[in-house]
Amino acid sequence: MKNLKNYTTLFLSLLLVLSITSCKEDKAITPVKVDFKKEGELTLFKGTTDTIIKVFNIEIAKTDYEIQTGLMYRDSMKDDQGMLFVFNDVQMRSFYMKNTRIPLDLIFFDHNKRIVSFQENAKPMDENSLPSNTPAQFVLEVNAGTAQKLLLDVGDKMDYFEYLLEK
Repeated sequence: MKNLKNYTTLFLSLLLVLSITSCKEDKAITPVKVDFKKEGELTLFKGTTDTIIKVFNIEIAKTDYEIQTGLMYRDSMKDDQGMLFVFNDVQMRSFYMKNTRIPLDLIFFDHNKRIVSFQENAKPMDENSLPSNTPAQFVLEVNAGTAQKLLLDVGDKMDYFEYLLEK
């Protein structure tokens, strides 16, 4: 009986030591960091005059993975940068801000590359739906406040070109 008590005490002591040492080895989780990669340029034009409003350096999201990831995990974006989502068809679109750390404006374009609607000042990390409210084929994400600052209107146009880069 004495032997069993000694083994039990030894076992419990060993268990305690193991649990304490394993708690001390906290491994910090490194947050995902994604840097901007210029893949093209996008120019916004006033719809009535064809006057250039602004030129953006853009990343282009075309694959399912790129579209689903978007601007997630970014800590900031320069005022002349954005992400253009390119879809193969025109339909109602809906986005959300899951894992997106910066506030954004979403600008929706039809197949003629004309602005059809906006979602302005989308809140970081918000998973509520941000719909296009009308069918769209392209979506441009830029820093929040950009649409208002540039006085963008429904009917304004865009054109873009993509660099021939390996992804």
